[in-house]
Amino acid sequence: MAPGRRLKRVVASQPGFINLKSTSDPGSGRRKRVNKNKKKSWNKHSDINDVDAFLEDVRHQERTTGGLLSEKSDDSLFFLDIGQPKKPEPKVAEPVEGKKRKGKTSRPLRIDLILQHDSLIQPPKDVLAYQQPNAKKLRRIGQKAEQLAAKGVVPRRQKQLLNRRPVNRTAKKAVTEANNNPDRDYYDIWGQESKDQGDSWYLQQTGKKLVKRPEKLNEKPSVLPAVEVIAPGGSYNPDFFSHQALLQEAHKVEVKRQKEEDKIERQLAVNREDTATEVRMIVPAQRRLANRRHNDQRQQLFQLRSIKASIKQQDQKTMDKQTQRKANEEAQKAQPRRLGKLKFQAQDMEVQLSDELAGSLRQLKPEGSVLKDRFKSLQKRNLIEPRERAKFKRRLKLKYVEKRAFREIT
Repeated sequence: MAPGRRLKRVVASQPGFINLKSTSDPGSGRRKRVNKNKKKSWNKHSDINDVDAFLEDVRHQERTTGGLLSEKSDDSLFFLDIGQPKKPEPKVAEPVEGKKRKGKTSRPLRIDLILQHDSLIQPPKDVLAYQQPNAKKLRRIGQKAEQLAAKGVVPRRQKQLLNRRPVNRTAKKAVTEANNNPDRDYYDIWGQESKDQGDSWYLQQTGKKLVKRPEKLNEKPSVLPAVEVIAPGGSYNPDFFSHQALLQEAHKVEVKRQKEEDKIERQLAVNREDTATEVRMIVPAQRRLANRRHNDQRQQLFQLRSIKASIKQQDQKTMDKQTQRKANEEAQKAQPRRLGKLKFQAQDMEVQLSDELAGSLRQLKPEGSVLKDRFKSLQKRNLIEPRERAKFKRRLKLKYVEKRAFREIT
């Protein structure tokens, strides 16, 4: 029975208690029936005080004794009282210098006693402290290493350790010299030489040894200077011969451009000699080639001297081609390479005609652009690839709609 109800019945049984409820109510003595088929009603009308008291008693026993008393043995709960033990004779303590206090020994402070752990319940086990990252992977690696060791196979890393250069342990370590010693060796911290002392393999594995820089990275992509000096004829008041030489160079550039255009037109033109005639159509091309080869082989028997001379001449041509190829490779270093899908196009020469020359800087007309000149210089020195300005491309089509006002006018 709940403690609250028991208290009410005891109070009601006392003499002089006045019941405020009406006795004429026939249902006053009956117990109220409540529907407990729902969780809310069950929690509201259920009496769980006895369960809470039992659980609190269990928790109290665990805190004070470390478990339930019913599960404890008799030896842990009872002990044999044999009387008060005799006090040992007090030892004469040696006088301590600087200690004048006598009487009770020092006890811990109250605040320290409050902070001490007084529960006998063991703290919960920390599962994360026993977990090991990649435990399954490490276990599999260990099993594989054991299998290889059973077969007599030495891993690659173990071979590297065995092949290491032995370190001389008996050698004495160099004593560090003081910074103010005038006789110590000079060391340039900005120099290219590295001051690495120790095993090279150890320095490489620990990351203390820098990776050797490839020699290819030290080479410049082009031998051209960053800023090219313009020819003397490009001055605002040039010499006559210098200006004519610059005009001649510009003329050669235009002639070369015209020849390239004419060459493209000739290549695209149709050659009438390549058309098949009636004789060529009658005789098959494979038979004509076979007959020509057979005749050439018969004639070669009587041309041994000329063949030897042609072989020597061919060898000389090969050597000349090799020399020319090397010269072209050296000259190619000063030419822009093909770095992208576009080909480098040199900008037009900034040259003025004879009637356009100005006699002073005040009358000089500016030509070209510094920004464009620097941009072309980067492309010519193979630092960036040739580019074109991106063209705007509309993704969605325009939709034309006639408004009402326009319809009324038309």
